Amino acid sequence: MLNKKKEKGFIAFYLVILVLMTMLSIGISIFIVTRGEQKILQSITKSNQAYFTAEAGIEDALLRLVNIMNWSSSYVLKVGGATSTIEISDILGGSRSITSMGNAENRIRKIRVIHKVSTQDVSFHYGAQIGDGGMEMGNNAQIQGNVFSNGSVISIQKGKIQDTIKVATIGGKIEGLEVGKDAYTHICKNCTIGGVLYYSGGSLENCTVTGSLKEHPVQESKDLPIPQSQIDNWKTEASCSDNPGCIINGDYVLDGKVTGYLGPKKITGNMTLDNKATLIMTGSIWVEGNIFVKNGAGIQLDLNSYGGLSGVLIADGKIDIKPGASLGGSGEEGSYLLLLSTNASLDPLSPAINIDNTTLGGIFYTPNIYDGRNGGVIVIRNNVSTRQVTGYKVYLEENAVVSYEYGLQDAEFSSGPGGSWEVASWKEIE
Repeated sequence: MLNKKKEKGFIAFYLVILVLMTMLSIGISIFIVTRGEQKILQSITKSNQAYFTAEAGIEDALLRLVNIMNWSSSYVLKVGGATSTIEISDILGGSRSITSMGNAENRIRKIRVIHKVSTQDVSFHYGAQIGDGGMEMGNNAQIQGNVFSNGSVISIQKGKIQDTIKVATIGGKIEGLEVGKDAYTHICKNCTIGGVLYYSGGSLENCTVTGSLKEHPVQESKDLPIPQSQIDNWKTEASCSDNPGCIINGDYVLDGKVTGYLGPKKITGNMTLDNKATLIMTGSIWVEGNIFVKNGAGIQLDLNSYGGLSGVLIADGKIDIKPGASLGGSGEEGSYLLLLSTNASLDPLSPAINIDNTTLGGIFYTPNIYDGRNGGVIVIRNNVSTRQVTGYKVYLEENAVVSYEYGLQDAEFSSGPGGSWEVASWKEIE
């Protein structure tokens, strides 16, 4: 009997031990699982902290770039107990990369952003597009391309249009021209037309037509391709929304065989480039006064800043380009320099834009209407060859040539306030 009691006691003891061991095992397992989950949760939390720290680094870099604040190619930003190491590349082809590595207790997350110049398509479909003021052409002046004009196009003798010309509105006239292809006009006088003459019910006087003569409805006038809103955006871009770091108070002078880098910038006085000086534009420039380029000086776009994009130099005053000056884009195909004046002068002796003798490579523009007033006249003198001309009124002196480049149908210009930069991509790389 006693042995049976002892046996039952041992069994009960072993059962208790077994239950305790089972409970201990379950407790240890729960602890291990819970501890593992805590570590995983802590790791996820630190990883998320590293990611948001990397994002903070990107946003800090963008803030510094847009507002032209001080920065170095590699710098560290502290965010709480974490850090972000930011690297900003040089500009190449109008874009740069920004890489931010977030570190939270050795949890690493890395983000890369591509920051590039935003663009605005400006299509110049014609060798010359003229506003309401019309165009006058001297002897042997040429437009190598098509022409569209809201006003009359008149030459004293042998002004040449290589391709087609269209003159809009009732009363619009072509006179004294040699036209290589077709002509659309209300009135034709003393012209030679190589193709078809489409006239809209006006008079025909001493016009020789190689092709046929056809009646055609009058052409409707066209707006010039750059609206005032875009010009105002370019001004905002140049002044960095009136950031003092983007404004030069007074005149800007570059004189002698020197090279200057400038942009984006607003100049409250005049700009003078003289004696073979070279200005490299790194951003849009707005000059409230006049622009003078003389004695072999030149302007071109910075390759790293613009790549294949085009840039704009704006004057509220007059633009005077003297003999021997050179104007060009970045050197890449499709890159052009646009010189634009909002001045309203119609005096050919003191025009809004004056281009004189052997100037190369620019696009010249005066708006048809700006701030409620008519634009000014563009005068191209002597042996000038330029890519395209658009303006309220245009005057080509003898032997001046506009040699249209067909890539201008899809020219892309840097565009928009705040330095014209935008985020093109934003992704995690590690």
